[in-house]
Amino acid sequence: MNFALILFCLLLVSGAIWVADIFVLRKFRAADAKDPWWVEYGASFFPVILIVFVLRSFIVEPFKIPSASMLPTLHVGDFILVNKFTYGIRLPVVNKKIIDINEPQRGDVMVFRYPEDPSLDYIKRVVGVPGDKVAYQNKRLTINGKPVETRRVDDYLHPERLYYSKQFVEKSDGVEHHTLNDTDAPDFISKATQFPYRNDCLYNNAGLICTVPAGHYFMMGDNRDNSRDSRFWGFVPEENIVGKAFFIWLNFGDLKRIGSFR
Repeated sequence: MNFALILFCLLLVSGAIWVADIFVLRKFRAADAKDPWWVEYGASFFPVILIVFVLRSFIVEPFKIPSASMLPTLHVGDFILVNKFTYGIRLPVVNKKIIDINEPQRGDVMVFRYPEDPSLDYIKRVVGVPGDKVAYQNKRLTINGKPVETRRVDDYLHPERLYYSKQFVEKSDGVEHHTLNDTDAPDFISKATQFPYRNDCLYNNAGLICTVPAGHYFMMGDNRDNSRDSRFWGFVPEENIVGKAFFIWLNFGDLKRIGSFR
């Protein structure tokens, strides 16, 4: 059971107790009588749960980065904030969009429900939007026939594993971000699943070429050779979008990481 559903159930229960106490139960208690424990706790927790539910469902939600797939942008242990309304207002629990605001753009770091198991939240970077032809060949990215602007920078040292990865700066639609590649990793994509619209992708020894279907997005991790993403399990449907990640609010191992990111 996901946390949003648990929070929603707690909101309903505490809200029902609060309403029942105000309009019904108090009439049957003496003026100096103490509130029953279940009324005291239920009614007192209701405003707190309501505030948390509204903030988490419609404004901002916290997440913790569990893997290295978004290095060097996001590190394991980063606590991030995700904007819940920038891509539209959605009903909590069912995640159905009711008000359009903006659409995901190339370069955005987006949290979404994993297509193969919607109970899991994933975070990757938007590489292709609906209608794009995305080619990742020989570890180089091309969008609609135009190579993404890339420049080599100093190699990246993985402090926890003490090895280096090649590091690049990519610039797409005015958004710059760092990516990593490992020299010994193969170019081809192995163990790709049979995902919806797989016929829109061509796999070869150099990588893959995909046309992003309507209402879907192509996602990749910045740590390109250490990320299971759209190359392996396919496109992210619009209804799986959770929000746009924009701020690191805590990392117990490195407080200097606190701040916004791209």
